[in-house]
Amino acid sequence: MKAELKIQTSYINNSTRLTNCYCTTPFKVANITEERNSNTMSLMLMSSSPGILDGDEYKINIELEQNCSLQLHTQSYQRLFTMAEQASQQMEVRLAAGASFCFIPHPCVPHQKSGFSSRNKIFLADNCNLVFGEILTCGRKLNGEVFLFAKYHTVTEIFVNDRLAIKENLLMQPASIDVTTIGQLQGFTHQASLIYLNEEADIKEIMAQLTEILTAQKDTSFGITAAPINGLVVRILGQKAEQLFDCLKMIAGLLPLNAHHTIIPYAI
Repeated sequence: MKAELKIQTSYINNSTRLTNCYCTTPFKVANITEERNSNTMSLMLMSSSPGILDGDEYKINIELEQNCSLQLHTQSYQRLFTMAEQASQQMEVRLAAGASFCFIPHPCVPHQKSGFSSRNKIFLADNCNLVFGEILTCGRKLNGEVFLFAKYHTVTEIFVNDRLAIKENLLMQPASIDVTTIGQLQGFTHQASLIYLNEEADIKEIMAQLTEILTAQKDTSFGITAAPINGLVVRILGQKAEQLFDCLKMIAGLLPLNAHHTIIPYAI
């Protein structure tokens, strides 16, 4: 199945408004903003499909005008079903000056013999804020499908004023690469990553705060790296998807945006 989703927002009367939304099956979008005059809009990305199937091709395009703030939610875990070939997804996000975008999707669960590749391209103008996360599980752990998927490959590229600032390349092929070795997961079964960019944030102070919080998490290992521009990248390894999802939501709720934007706390 080939599916498309397009979202455009405008900044009107000091609040973010949805000016254009187009989607094809199986996508659906719901506005879940509780306060209609809030400067941050919350949208729920839903799907009528139980998961991603063999041959699926998804294209997602999001455009935020100047000073807009969008927090995008997902409805449930993303399942990648058993495939003969593979599925793919392309996501492009464009933020005009002063815009903010936050996206912490539910964990991805690749079933046995599934193959998936995705490409995320995010374009930022001046004084933009970005919170972008990803969680990959080992598969259906309780069903005995631990690292039995064929391939999972995501590339995330972030451009600031059309200049590449960050590129993250995650490739997992359990049949070809031993995920238990040094430099891989080393006994952990789940991994999460989060990218945060904000020109005005005190990154050293935030890193110290996040280090204290993540140190208290049980059965996890983490690392926090300062980005080449003003921001940071967090990587967490663990054994439970829900724990890592809660960690990313908690982190997102603590990160400061610019003066007129806020991240609405996720339910934990």
